[in-house]
Amino acid sequence: MKERTDKNPWLSIILPTLNEASVLASTLQSLQPARNNEVEIIVVDGGSTDGTLEIACARADIVLRGSPRGRAVQMNHGARHAKGTCLLFLHADTRLPVDAPRLLKQEMDKDGAWGRFDIRLSGNHRLFRVIEFLINQRSKMTGIATGDQCIFIRPELFWQVGAYSEIPIMEDIALSKSLRKTVPPVCLGPKATTSSRRWEQNGIVRTIFLMWSLRLFYFLGVKPETLSRWYR
Repeated sequence: MKERTDKNPWLSIILPTLNEASVLASTLQSLQPARNNEVEIIVVDGGSTDGTLEIACARADIVLRGSPRGRAVQMNHGARHAKGTCLLFLHADTRLPVDAPRLLKQEMDKDGAWGRFDIRLSGNHRLFRVIEFLINQRSKMTGIATGDQCIFIRPELFWQVGAYSEIPIMEDIALSKSLRKTVPPVCLGPKATTSSRRWEQNGIVRTIFLMWSLRLFYFLGVKPETLSRWYR
């Protein structure tokens, strides 16, 4: 484990990684202006072999090596090492809005408990603008947030609801369902930009059908292990 010990942060940004060298440097570089005495960056790696660790060590405050694989497991592991009074879970291919720390500080000062940002897909295809709109509207209506929307939460509430369920898929949906029973999410309008590479590689319509089908079957009670096999 690589760690800086001279910080007293209010915000802990937690990134789970597994062979994310192609996108991680850009994501971490965008966070450097916020990397001061009040914001810490924690990278939790699940066994990368592609240079991810070297990139993380140069740009993060804490790098946790050798975590068991699995996004939920890795995020929980990072949360245990976080010092902040707000946790923010960030995917390696997602960029926060430029003024995200300021916006989060405002919400925490107003006793915000948990929430997420609106999302923007990085690609230029017109369909992406429609997909973004539907994702953001669905989230506002249901109180369900996805990991791409950069979920943030107070640590005490995170542990109170049992943290992330350590399941292979839908851990963000499971967490949101638990949290919304306690308090509705804060829905921040500034957009986090997430990579559209999955949509572009697998086909936009095909990916829409797959993701909505997985969520539907999850709500109908299909086990996450089964959904994970379908996803792969």
